[in-house]
Amino acid sequence: MKRLRDLTAVLGMVALTACNNASIEGSWVEPVPGMSGMQQGFVLDGDGSASSINMVTLKYEAWKKVGNRLLLSGTSIGNHQNISFTDTLTIEKLTQDSLTLKRGELLLRYAKTNED
Repeated sequence: MKRLRDLTAVLGMVALTACNNASIEGSWVEPVPGMSGMQQGFVLDGDGSASSINMVTLKYEAWKKVGNRLLLSGTSIGNHQNISFTDTLTIEKLTQDSLTLKRGELLLRYAKTNED
């Protein structure tokens, strides 16, 4: 009886883990602060390349997932200068249609979209 209970517990944990095999690849958007109806975000492609959505001065170029961290690299375009960067974000939550990232104390909530 104890073996059956242990086996049931293990199978339950495996089933729960399998339920959250959400892919981080795809297009992710969030509302633009102070601009009603506008969205911004990024696209994470399967080959490790990335691109920005509605962000002219922030050009994402590459991404990598390391454990529960998302590393986004690109170029910040400013007044007559371009600055390369890598942003390290903690993946707080990932589902099929939502992504919550943390940068310091700031939580960033994204929704998956079909737009590129």
